[in-house]
Amino acid sequence: MNKANIGGILLISTLLSACGGSSSGSTAGGGTTTPPAPTYQAYPCDADLYEQANRLRIYQVMTEAFIDGNTNLGYGIGYGPSPHEGDIQGIIDSLDYIQSLGMNAIWLTPIFESIPLSSQDDSVTRLDATGYFATNYFAIDPNFGDLEDARNLVDEAHARGIYVFFDGVFGHHKTNAPGYASPSGLTLSGQGQSYNGLASTQLSVFPTDLDFVKEVASYWIEELKIDGWRLDVANEVPVGAWGEIRQLVEQTSQSVEYQMDGDTVNPLGYMVAEIFDGSGQFVRDLGYGEPEQPGICSAFDFAMRYQVVKTLAVEESGAGDPLPSQLQLGWQLNQDNPSHAHPNLFVSNHDLVRLGDLIQRGGFPAQEYWSRHRAIYSFVAAYTGPITLYYGDEIGDDVENFDQRNSPCNGITVMCDDHVARSSGKIEGLPHGDDRTLFQASAEQIALRQYITELMQLRDQHPALYNGQRIALLADDSTGLYADLKVADSERILYLLNTTSTDSAWTVDATQLANAASLTNLLTGETVAVNGNVNIPIAALTGEFWLLNN
Repeated sequence: MNKANIGGILLISTLLSACGGSSSGSTAGGGTTTPPAPTYQAYPCDADLYEQANRLRIYQVMTEAFIDGNTNLGYGIGYGPSPHEGDIQGIIDSLDYIQSLGMNAIWLTPIFESIPLSSQDDSVTRLDATGYFATNYFAIDPNFGDLEDARNLVDEAHARGIYVFFDGVFGHHKTNAPGYASPSGLTLSGQGQSYNGLASTQLSVFPTDLDFVKEVASYWIEELKIDGWRLDVANEVPVGAWGEIRQLVEQTSQSVEYQMDGDTVNPLGYMVAEIFDGSGQFVRDLGYGEPEQPGICSAFDFAMRYQVVKTLAVEESGAGDPLPSQLQLGWQLNQDNPSHAHPNLFVSNHDLVRLGDLIQRGGFPAQEYWSRHRAIYSFVAAYTGPITLYYGDEIGDDVENFDQRNSPCNGITVMCDDHVARSSGKIEGLPHGDDRTLFQASAEQIALRQYITELMQLRDQHPALYNGQRIALLADDSTGLYADLKVADSERILYLLNTTSTDSAWTVDATQLANAASLTNLLTGETVAVNGNVNIPIAALTGEFWLLNN
């Protein structure tokens, strides 16, 4: 993963994972006239839709690496440590497990067809396996399954109360993509530059390619009834164009129906953007846009993600700053977001190092490995807005012998930070790894998984967690304690976090707790009275949730 600080904005680009920022524009010179900037129709964010989206608990899977459900399929080659035999059937086989975790949505990395170029080498095939360089946006990659497999996945997920989000790579594609027309006869222009210098790739051009992209975005909602899109490298698409795409996605979703939990519902129509940005400014400028012309309405919260891992682990560079004020900084980085912004918090994904490996990279005592996972995900559970969990984090998965950063890294002879997390899925009763052994979780993995499940259930039951106003109470670097009060209507929840390796306690005045009569620990059931003030003991590296009672 290549990082550069440009004008105070953290930009992260990668050749291997389709998560780098690029621009398809050109500058005028030599006396030529700069063409006028294209204009796009403004479309406001749907407040009700995105308030509903705050309830999302998304489970992300890397399709080509996750689970091998059909031994006749799979690429068998790719980037990362898995055998690269994952397929759609493997995701279907995992739905009961995903549901059991308390997750209510899945995001799968791209499954559209990548057709080989004449005499392409293995490096291009490895890119094909990621799914992030599509040829035919209206066909399923036969290495992953077929249209009926995809339909079965969506139907089976909906039957379990799980939304399904496809991965939309609308800003770049494979060079042979312009040869494959949409059902209405539209094609990509083929006029764009290469993506990060990769000869087999090409950037989309806007507004020329906008109608084609809009047809892709609406087609899969109509055809399979998917619930929306994760948007890869969203800064490749102009802010105004996202407004038009989003409008069509929402309108198409309202024209489609399916059954979920016994009710007739419309697809959610949610869209969440990936724009790598540790500062928050880049995503505001090239993603959210201005209030009078919003682009996207939800984006992954990289700014907060980096502060969380730096506080309780380390980030990919090895930098860490174990202070509660770092968490407060994460909120400050987002304070200038427009009112229509609904960030989505995550910790790990397919382009970053797994949390388990970051904890090990930080050199923390081995006995803190599991408690640091729990502390970080307690913070995620207390976050207002949608959240996303990367497969394997619920069992504290890591990649063996990948504590240290490999740099420089060519991605073939050694594993790299930007794809090392693409390891095999590990679910009891399903095959994993090169030898397809059936996974059996350890006692520690089972305990963490149960804790994650309890957190997801807690979010589902308490609107103050997923939709509440956050009132900052404490970020004390001297004690290592952090606290927020979450408020939604009459529900009030105190979130208290100990970021240190030492047991501690917080004495808090009743006025800070809205003069509550008592507090109930939502995970243990313990109730304590508040008489003027209350002393709350908290174990090392622990997050607690206390319901305020009148």
